[in-house]
Amino acid sequence: LYQYSRIAITQATMEEILNDSVVNDELEKFEKKYNEELKNGAVSTNTQFEYAYCMVRSDFASDMKTGLVLLEDLFVKHPEGRRDYLYYMAIGHTRLKEYSEALKHAQAFLEIEPNNQQVIALEELIKKRMDIEGLKGVAKATGAALVVGGILGLGLALLKK
Repeated sequence: LYQYSRIAITQATMEEILNDSVVNDELEKFEKKYNEELKNGAVSTNTQFEYAYCMVRSDFASDMKTGLVLLEDLFVKHPEGRRDYLYYMAIGHTRLKEYSEALKHAQAFLEIEPNNQQVIALEELIKKRMDIEGLKGVAKATGAALVVGGILGLGLALLKK
C-alpha cells in the first residue's frame, strides 16, 4: 500500500497516516495531470488513482469526497486494484468521520487479505473512534436531558409558588 506497506503498523502510526495531509503542490500536480488526460478523452487508471489518493488526503471534505468518488469508480472498473482502492476508501471515510462506511471498506479489504496488519490497525482505530463518537453522543443526550429536566423542575417550582 503506497508509502507505508513495509513498516510495522501501530495505532499511533495509523493516526499519522490518517493525519497525513497532501501538500498543495502535489495536489496541483496530479490535478493538472488528471485534467489534461480528461481533456484528451482518456484518464489512465494510474493517473486517476494518484489524483484520488491526493484528494482523500486533502484537508477539505469536498476534495475527500471527490477522491472517494474517483476511488469507487476505479473499484468498479479495475478489479485488479480493488485491494488498494478499498484501503484508501477506508482512509477517506475515516477522515470524513464516516466510520460505518470506513469499517465496511476495511472489513472488505480484510476478506481479501485477512492478516494485513496495517488494515487490522485501521479497523481497530475505526472501531475505537466509533466508540468515542458513541460516548460523545450519549454524553450530549444526557446533558440535554439534564438541561430539559432542570428547566421543567424550575418551571414546576415557580408554578407551585
